[in-house]
Amino acid sequence: MSIPWDQPATLIDLDGKAPIIGTIRDCAMHFALFKPFAKEQARILLTKPVAREGRKTRTWILEPSEIEQLAARLVAEG
Repeated sequence: MSIPWDQPATLIDLDGKAPIIGTIRDCAMHFALFKPFAKEQARILLTKPVAREGRKTRTWILEPSEIEQLAARLVAEG
């Protein structure tokens, strides 16, 4: 999944805490700091939908496993 770091996005959780509004980079950095329970509850709302493997349509929401990939990409890129 190739989403530009500067794309606007919102990190939310299903537990009802205040969202983090910023860029994909901001959301990935905050996600990396979450505890495991919070990571399971996290979702990112995108401003531009992305294609996903195995789906016919693009999606506006990233699941925890996809956010984890972004956080790993952030660490790898330094």
